[in-house]
Amino acid sequence: MNKAEAKLEHWVFNSRWLLAPFFVGLLLAIVALLIKFVKQLATLAMQMFTLDDEQMIVSILTLVDSALIAALLLIIGFSGYENFVSKIGTGDHEDRPAWMGRVGFSDLKIKLMGAIVAISAVELLKAFINVAETPWDELAWMVGIHITFVVSGVLFALTDRITERKGH
Repeated sequence: MNKAEAKLEHWVFNSRWLLAPFFVGLLLAIVALLIKFVKQLATLAMQMFTLDDEQMIVSILTLVDSALIAALLLIIGFSGYENFVSKIGTGDHEDRPAWMGRVGFSDLKIKLMGAIVAISAVELLKAFINVAETPWDELAWMVGIHITFVVSGVLFALTDRITERKGH
């Protein structure tokens, strides 16, 4: 291998660090989501005695939705960084998540689809709770989109299973 080729390959390999700001940005987005979550939680706490059951459930589902999105961002940030940039050196820290360092691109894709389906389900449940206020055409679109997410997730899983079985 000549010097120019070695230099180019070294440069290409180090270019993976260009992805690091994206993953850091996703983790910073969790901070923004946390601020919004705290605001929603405080609003719920102040209004909990005046809300009817449906409004209370929708408020709680909104908090669940925020938690799911935050967890999704964390998984993408950690896994993306570890898969594409560098291993995160936590050693044998007792709080290291079990999935950390084991989530490959295929696993990340399935986790992403699972989180999207869960978030879609929460949004759909909120719409069903407010069914009197949700136009039928909007509800139909939401159901169709949710089914599309579910089918896409199943197809991703089947594709990965087929690929895994063939040993690729």
